[in-house]
Amino acid sequence: MSDSHASDRPLVLGSRGSPLAIRQTGMVRDEIAARNPGLTVEIQIIKTTGDRRQEWAHAGQAGDGKGIFVKEIDDALVEGRVDAAVHSLKDLPTEIAPGLLIAAIPLREDPRDVVASPAGLSFEALPSGSRVGTGSPRRVSQLRHARRDLIFVAIRGNVETRLRKMRQGDLDAVVLAAAGLKRLGLMDRTCSLLPVKLCLPAVGQGALAIEARDEEGWVRTALAHLHDPPTAACVTAERAFLRALGGGCQLPIAALATLEGETVTLRGVVCDPEGEVVIRVEASRRVGEAAALGAEAASRAIDAGAAELLASVEKPAGE
Repeated sequence: MSDSHASDRPLVLGSRGSPLAIRQTGMVRDEIAARNPGLTVEIQIIKTTGDRRQEWAHAGQAGDGKGIFVKEIDDALVEGRVDAAVHSLKDLPTEIAPGLLIAAIPLREDPRDVVASPAGLSFEALPSGSRVGTGSPRRVSQLRHARRDLIFVAIRGNVETRLRKMRQGDLDAVVLAAAGLKRLGLMDRTCSLLPVKLCLPAVGQGALAIEARDEEGWVRTALAHLHDPPTAACVTAERAFLRALGGGCQLPIAALATLEGETVTLRGVVCDPEGEVVIRVEASRRVGEAAALGAEAASRAIDAGAAELLASVEKPAGE
């Protein structure tokens, strides 16, 4: 570290208290420490509105969902109680709070979704009438479009809670993000990856965002070593797609960008909650035009009827 201030005190990372959040923040802590010899990194747990809601709410409780896993952590960051914050990027609103920025986006984990069932069946092989648990309108819309013979059940709670419902027989299968399962060491024979042609992931799924105050200094310098430009280009395109559609995490919008050479390709989906209408778009641009790529793909979706579709749906419960 070039700035002597870094050695004066620890760098404090803010994190949600869920097992997955703590695991992810621990990974970031270890990486910061490894790349910044002599720097001590600590974690401070901050309970968010989303965490409280999962503790006392019934599945399907109303709420706008935007930023509910972020606000209290952002407040701690703005007030200087923590130096940086680790978020699952898909939880982060497309508009960052004033005074803050995304200082680093590390290498992305697998962005795909997984269906977990006792026998490890693929989604296509689930018996007709199977009860499939997911709290995500995005997943329900796409999967119902493919399989109208399944029963989708709204569930909340952390990864372990959802898997327990499946193992206890309350549900025949659950749909989860592969990244969370892999980071928690829970990816096993019960899990079957969902092809992206069947179910595109949430914007930013599998990626982490490290937020910091919008000021130059030793914290920004310490975090810069973790930034992965290819991942950043892909999620920039995805977030631009979501922003241009005016969507939040409750709306049935999905996107995944991939990078090959100097070309970023974005695949996006907008659909109604019942999965009756699915609008698919694809566009490609050079890596330096990632934000413009997302806006272009959104424009294609709007031309195909996405604006009317999104305006017509009553916002369901959050992801």
